[in-house]
Amino acid sequence: MIIDRLEHAARYYSIHARIEAAFNYLKTTNLANIAPGKYTIDGDNLFAIVQEYDTMDSAAEQMEAHRKYIDVQYMIAGAELVGHALLNGQAISKEYDAATDFLLYADTPSFFTRMDAGTFMVFFPTDLHMPCIKDGDTAKVKKVVVKVLF
Repeated sequence: MIIDRLEHAARYYSIHARIEAAFNYLKTTNLANIAPGKYTIDGDNLFAIVQEYDTMDSAAEQMEAHRKYIDVQYMIAGAELVGHALLNGQAISKEYDAATDFLLYADTPSFFTRMDAGTFMVFFPTDLHMPCIKDGDTAKVKKVVVKVLF
């Protein structure tokens, strides 16, 4: 996993063939005015999902992971906590769904990081993550997840 600010994205261009394109999308798109929804960048190789939601209590959530896609999550507005753990033999609580590239783990995160506007997090298939968590009171956030075919 990687946690950084968008102005430092160039440091990570070499980690995967499509990562630079993902960051270029984030840098060149008017994210403040973009509506929630799915946006195709390069077919199934690279696409973005813009979300607006209220943060939640971690007690009701589980860590997620993906097998086909890297997540590049970028906070447009607001802030949330994100739980993290490295995949290391944890028990699966919801089996993998290939159509949604999604599975869940019931284990608690090893640690949480605050994700503020302007911050991005990159999650590889071995990075368990629990986004959408409130930091104190429930708050509205706007975030984009760029899915990069691994």
